[in-house]
Amino acid sequence: MDEVRARDVLTEAAVLPVSARDARLLALGENAVFAAGDLVVKVGRDAELLGRARRELDIAEWLAEAGVPAVRAAEPKALLVEGHPVTVWHRLPDPVRPAEPRDLAELLRVVHALPTPSFDLPARELLGGVERWLRLAGDAVDPADAAYLRERRDGFAAAAAGLTPQLPPGPIHGDALPRNVHVGPDGPVLVDLETFSADLREHDLVVMALSRDRYGLPAAAYQSFVETYGWDVREWEGCSVLRGARETASCAWVAQHAPSNPKALAEFERRVASLREGDETVRWYPF
Repeated sequence: MDEVRARDVLTEAAVLPVSARDARLLALGENAVFAAGDLVVKVGRDAELLGRARRELDIAEWLAEAGVPAVRAAEPKALLVEGHPVTVWHRLPDPVRPAEPRDLAELLRVVHALPTPSFDLPARELLGGVERWLRLAGDAVDPADAAYLRERRDGFAAAAAGLTPQLPPGPIHGDALPRNVHVGPDGPVLVDLETFSADLREHDLVVMALSRDRYGLPAAAYQSFVETYGWDVREWEGCSVLRGARETASCAWVAQHAPSNPKALAEFERRVASLREGDETVRWYPF
């Protein structure tokens, strides 16, 4: 789904106070995210994401009832418009500063203290999207690289199933990065709730450890995250397994953009090569 297609769906949905061509595009990934006035609209890539969109609305309501600072839905139901799920959200005020790792840790402490909600949260299918992302990549990526990632996926899925956690399992955000925190005038707020799961709490913490090791997060920033949360996941013997699983998923996620973006293909190839060579010092770049 490109921006033109997303705007066509937005026009058909007729949920914004302005025309689709005047809405501001905030992000384009698995969802196209548009803003206009006091609203934000998310347009999903395809109908397969409808269930996830519906669950995200349930999660937003649950977090609101629990008093967790998080984005709030403006409409209670997801629409399916021309094969694309559409959800409508209240727009957050302008940020007062960029989110920092310690802001994320503060919110994770709150989320990790929550009991399981009355509705079902899925397990964190960290590797669940690999096949779909590789399918979307098609012939744009080397078939040998795709086969290598499928093999890694299977191996890490089996290894993760046998882990003994250090923390009590329960609700997690699922994609715990500072980019999913918005710091407004009232403090940090969680956004992008669609990966909320019920699983090992360590999933949320490994993300930042990988950011330090692969994406150039300064050691001091990582330490602030650890100190605010109260524990360093790198002390846990299962850390390398969840890290390897997330690296595998991150490679496949980039692959879906390769057919239309040469920079995505180059980043995909960089990541896969570093995994094949077992070189954990190769820098990856956010995409």
